[in-house]
Amino acid sequence: MTYIFAFIGIIAIAYLLWRAFGPAAGSAGPDGRQGSGRNPVGPDDDPDFLRDLDRRKHD
Repeated sequence: MTYIFAFIGIIAIAYLLWRAFGPAAGSAGPDGRQGSGRNPVGPDDDPDFLRDLDRRKHD
């Protein structure tokens, strides 16, 4: 009987650790999109920002 309680305790601890430190499946990025898979990009590396900056410079 002790083994059953120990097994259930280990499973519960593993589950809690996974929930605390595991991947956040439901979290949205700063732009509101789900799991884009991209790291945040600074403005000097963002192609859209640079394209818009170039367009503003020539207008």
